[in-house]
Amino acid sequence: MIQASFAYPADVTEADDGVTITLPDVPEAITGGASRAAALDAARDCLETALAGRIADNEPIPAPSAPGNRPLVAPGAVIAAKVALYMAMRETGTSTAKLAETMQLPDRDVRSMLDPARPTEIGQLEAGLAALGRRMVLTVEPV
Repeated sequence: MIQASFAYPADVTEADDGVTITLPDVPEAITGGASRAAALDAARDCLETALAGRIADNEPIPAPSAPGNRPLVAPGAVIAAKVALYMAMRETGTSTAKLAETMQLPDRDVRSMLDPARPTEIGQLEAGLAALGRRMVLTVEPV
């Protein structure tokens, strides 16, 4: 059973012309900014886009590696919940049609729940996870 965290360690490269952030566990996630803070802010959006692409392409979501002394980059709570729902569906072999039937929703509603570009209430994602025998636990950490 999956127990997922979506806080990925970032490699930070500073140069005279700005800062580059790469997420080694998600190789397609590369971004930067004028400062370290700006680059790390951009890295969150970049990670969310990369995870959305993996969902759209039906690809696996990589587990974060050990951070060491590297800063962590995490998606927002709703995107993380969508990724968790996607992973639980893959793990259980549950199609959108089957989850929709279980939740007594139209199939398009479940597809929307998985679409990072569409707004979804966190409670609906919790209900989807519960229908798959999972629960979401939120962790709050200092930055």
